[in-house]
Amino acid sequence: QVQLVESGGGLVQAGGSLRLSCAASGRSFGTYAMGWFRQAPGKEREFVATISWTGSRTVYAESVKGRFTISRDNAKKTVNLQINSLKPEDSAVYYCAAQVSGLDTNPRAYDYWGQGTQVTVSS
Repeated sequence: QVQLVESGGGLVQAGGSLRLSCAASGRSFGTYAMGWFRQAPGKEREFVATISWTGSRTVYAESVKGRFTISRDNAKKTVNLQINSLKPEDSAVYYCAAQVSGLDTNPRAYDYWGQGTQVTVSS
């Protein structure tokens, strides 16, 4: 089992940057594919990015390509999301998630979730 805790959210102006972090505890973190999702008020949770357990493969949502970068450090049991060129439409609660099956953009594929961190982008 894996416990996930996100941090790094906040209020930022459009065009700014944030670095979200997800700290994991529990066994076998290095065998889980990790993902970031986000959910804005009144909207469904949507895929942002995912990274394989080795870190060698990544997949991004089209809306964040070129602006967001996902990375992981298995020794430190962390996964990060560097967010640049923020837009007001990026405002949401960002969630970290883990699953054993491999890269997947469907939130239903993920077994473990953090509590989320709020990102608010002002225009």
